[in-house]
Parts: sequence; structure tokens; C-alpha cells
Amino acid sequence: MAIQDINLKTEKGLKDFNNFLEDKSYVGGWTPSQADVDALNQIQKAPAANLPHVLRWYNHIRSYSTDELKKFGAAGACPMKTAPTTTAPAKDDDDDDVDLFASDEEEDAEAAKIREERLKAYAEKKSKKPELIAKSSIVLDVKPWDDETDMKELEKATRTIEMDGLVWGASKLVPVGYGINKLQIMCVVEDAKVSVDELVEKIQEFEDFVQSVDIAAFNKI
Repeated sequence: MAIQDINLKTEKGLKDFNNFLEDKSYVGGWTPSQADVDALNQIQKAPAANLPHVLRWYNHIRSYSTDELKKFGAAGACPMKTAPTTTAPAKDDDDDDVDLFASDEEEDAEAAKIREERLKAYAEKKSKKPELIAKSSIVLDVKPWDDETDMKELEKATRTIEMDGLVWGASKLVPVGYGINKLQIMCVVEDAKVSVDELVEKIQEFEDFVQSVDIAAFNKI
């Protein structure tokens, strides 16, 4: 079933969406897009616990700020079916306080003082706007020692790693030959808080399960 055909406002639609996300981190694959925002807007409340993939995706997308969701953009998005809206554009109050092109003819000292104070207040308001947090989407290949390694325990151990700014995503087993599978697992990190090298080292510390860790994909969000 194509994602465009799923009605996320129904119980059946959420179950179909849960199946769709079983091997995906986002609607469009490994990176978030406007399609995830469109899907989030259709879901009225947090999914039930019996829909683990949708619940994981829902909590992850809601962790982004409004400005970060806007940055996803429409490029490469897989548009969802949504009802048309007629929401009026928000009014930007920041630019209404001061006329930067006002004439200074016959401007007396009091008027100049007021204008200077308004310009200062305008600059302070602009400087207090929050900066966008830089994040990266990473896909890791975690390789076991042999075909007897318990891959469920390997993944369980990997997900026990907790770091400020780290969010684990979807995972899957990928055959590498001779009956051996590697764990391919996705995560999103805040660049300023999480060192990828440190994360790799922490996974490799599970020596009973892990032979090596490679970075399969690295994308800035």
C-alpha cells in the first residue's frame, strides 16, 4: 500500500502506517522530510502502545521545534493526503514597531531619542530569537563476531547507550554472507552534544557481541 493512500485519522490507517514504518525511520526513508510533518498533522493524539513503530516515529518527530520542522522543506517529500486549509499567514509583530525609512526632516531631539530607543529595542528582540540546533542523521553498521552472535542481545545492548542529544531510530538485520547478519541502526544526534567517534567507541565496548562498527551514512539535517 502506498503511503499516500493511508488515512491516518482512522484506526486501520494507523495500523497500516505502523506496518509501513517497520523498516523505516521516516516516511521518506532515512531522513526526515515535509511528508513527516504532513503525517504528524493528521494524527490527533499519541498512538497506542500496540503501535510501537508509529509511537517511536511520533515521539521523534514531535521532538523537533517548529523552526526545525519548517526546515525539512518540501524537497524529496512524499506528500500525504491532507484536507485543504485556509489558515491566514501569521503576522510578524517584530517588524511593526519601527519605520526604518521614516524621514528625518524637522526631527527634533525628542523624536530622535524615541526613534533611537525603538531601533535598540528592535535589535534586542531580533538577537533573542533562538538559533537552529544543528543535527545529523547517521546510519551505523554494527558487525558481530560470527553467525552464533545473538543479534537481539547485540541490538539491545546498543540501545542501552544514552547520551544527551542522541535519539535511536529504526534498525534492521542485513546479510553479509556465511549466515552472518550485521545490525544496521539509525540515530539522530545533536552535533554540538554528541561525538560520533565517542558513540562508535561506546558500541565497540560490547566486546562479547561487537567486532566492529562502521558509518554507513551521515547526513546533516
